[in-house]
Amino acid sequence: MPIKVENKATIKLPRKTEETIQSVFDVIPKEHTRNLTKVVLVDRIVPDSRIQIPNVTDLPGLYHPRQGNVQPWCEIALGALLTTSEGFFKKLAARLNFKPNLAYLTLSLQAQHYYLTLSHGIKKHQYEGAIRSYIDRYHEIWREQQAGWRAKLFKPLRPWLDKWSRQLRKRYQAEQKQRGSA
Repeated sequence: MPIKVENKATIKLPRKTEETIQSVFDVIPKEHTRNLTKVVLVDRIVPDSRIQIPNVTDLPGLYHPRQGNVQPWCEIALGALLTTSEGFFKKLAARLNFKPNLAYLTLSLQAQHYYLTLSHGIKKHQYEGAIRSYIDRYHEIWREQQAGWRAKLFKPLRPWLDKWSRQLRKRYQAEQKQRGSA
């Protein structure tokens, strides 16, 4: 059963926003989304009495765990993903990066659901690392499914490029260390 996507936002959505969210949930095993009922798209996240964060309206997403007989659900703030008051280039960059950012945020909220409700044996201080590795694993799978011909063309070169980037990173860190000691 697909996750229900509710649009309560007044911001004009980019094309295929709901399809992007559904494609993210298609990558994740169905047992990881058990009891997650809906994803609500809003302009900004409204402060709740349960949340003790000072700048809650700046959050791009919020996971609402089960409370009483209300099933868990996720809230995504489109105002945080699509900057509307900035300059032209920031708006353009936000529009161009919207799909991967939405996918990453959706995975983040779903990972919180998985680790807080369905996964057992993880201590509180281990949640952040476990959630981050979960997101990275499934975001990589999602990216490969969404990849076009350019990604397929460069896939054989990827190990060589990764090795090259590691070497450059080591060289840069060594130069920074020398500048710091000089």
